Amino acid sequence: ASLSQIIDFDTAAIIAEELGCKVEKEVIVTIEEKLIDTAEDKAEDLEPRAPVVVVMGHVDHGKTSLLDYIRNANVVSGEAGGITQHIGAYQVQVKGQPITFLDTPGHEAFTAMRARGAMVTDIAILVVAADDGIMPQTVESINHAKAAGIPIIVAINKMDKPEANPERIKEQLTAYELVPEEWGGETIICPISAKTGEGIDNLLEMVNLTAEMQELKANPNRSAHGAVIEARLDKGRGPIATVLIQEGTLKQGDNFVCGPFSGRVRALTNDQGKKVKEAGPSLPVEVQGFEGVPVAGEEFFVVADEKLARRIADSRAAKQRERDLASESRVTLETFLSQRASDQETLTLNLVVKADVQGSLEAITEALNKQSTDKVHLNVVHGGTGAITESDILLASASKAIIIGFNVRPTSKIKDVAEHENVDIRFYDIIYKLVDDIKSAMAGLLAPVQREVYLGQAEVRETFSVPKIGVIAGSYVADGKIARNAGVRLLRDGVVVYTGKISSLKRFKDDAKEVVKGNECGVGLENFNDVKIGDIIEAFETVEEAATL
Repeated sequence: ASLSQIIDFDTAAIIAEELGCKVEKEVIVTIEEKLIDTAEDKAEDLEPRAPVVVVMGHVDHGKTSLLDYIRNANVVSGEAGGITQHIGAYQVQVKGQPITFLDTPGHEAFTAMRARGAMVTDIAILVVAADDGIMPQTVESINHAKAAGIPIIVAINKMDKPEANPERIKEQLTAYELVPEEWGGETIICPISAKTGEGIDNLLEMVNLTAEMQELKANPNRSAHGAVIEARLDKGRGPIATVLIQEGTLKQGDNFVCGPFSGRVRALTNDQGKKVKEAGPSLPVEVQGFEGVPVAGEEFFVVADEKLARRIADSRAAKQRERDLASESRVTLETFLSQRASDQETLTLNLVVKADVQGSLEAITEALNKQSTDKVHLNVVHGGTGAITESDILLASASKAIIIGFNVRPTSKIKDVAEHENVDIRFYDIIYKLVDDIKSAMAGLLAPVQREVYLGQAEVRETFSVPKIGVIAGSYVADGKIARNAGVRLLRDGVVVYTGKISSLKRFKDDAKEVVKGNECGVGLENFNDVKIGDIIEAFETVEEAATL
């Protein structure tokens, strides 16, 4: 070997030992390896755990309705346009056996979230509508579940409909290597109706049976490890994440690392909204105590040392910054000139996207990026969770961008800043309407659209409970006017809590058609009583006009 040649360890060790030298190999251990416990569990430490079941399928095939029936609650009425916009996680008891359900959104834009849903789960229930058959997102769901290597149970829903044809669906499923058991295959198929409850008991029995065959076990007596299902920024409580515990037990006061963030568990809330002291394997909990909003799908580890946890988080954040900088392409003279030549034909539409939760933000960004064409390029300048802020407007103004607000609303002060800076803000609560609008705008084929006209905002200063009527919000009109026939939104910390109509508007004891800025009034909201002091009531009316973007 020459002087500059590198010799591998084994060769060097043999020669050194022949020459009578003792050889030791140095193993470099990083802080992460030292602090994060990834050791294999002993068989005697493992205890049975609840299966984690993901409900997948095409949009509007009845996934949320099925979960509603199982947990006897109604989520669909609260979903905008009947579409699940976030991943929800719930644990239910079936004949004394706990089962954890993940409800993943069915709309195509949520592919990334559905993929994550499959990664943390043990069993997939594929919901197919008996009157509709296999659809693009159904195929996507099958592929995600297969990629994750988890068993699929097919639930043929809407069997109560006269046009239901389960045999046709069984035939279609064979094309995707899902052969029903009665045809000699291995796929369990359960005809059900989420409306009447027909066949759901059988479906749950099959889930328990499949879980038993998998012999799912975890060690509850170790440092907790889990995955973030959803994350959002709550103005009152700070960054909050729904975490599914996979191993160990998470306790209040534990230090943790999650992606580029460290933190300490300040509070744990279960799926029923109750505070809990600890959460074991397969239990979904809302964790409070993050330093920032983590990305959905990020791994969550409990660590012993708070200072070292911070060091890990800082080093991860630094690496992330390096990756982001490296991915930004360098501009050379050649690239600049070619860009100039092509820019004469390509228009760029800049967007600033603000959403209520991390999962929605990612899904919207992904959906918008797919809309770019040769003639119009879509560029998401910035995306974030939480209410629209002044810095968002200044960024949009500087980059000539349009602000897209998804399930968030601005305060009257922010509206003034937007007007002053000439920034257009668009609001949506259904993702496909957002995508359709952007598509139409790019094509320049905008038909007359319904446009919202902002009327005013009132601040809730007191609440009164009136028998047979409900809760009346004693409010002060801070901006514009509140009109009796207007549509209203109730905002809590900049996030939309309720959208609907005014059931009653009174000035002192008399009914009023409208109440203008600087006056007090009593406002009753239709079918909604959860009004709190400090909430903002925003009034708007919808007008039709020729649309432009």
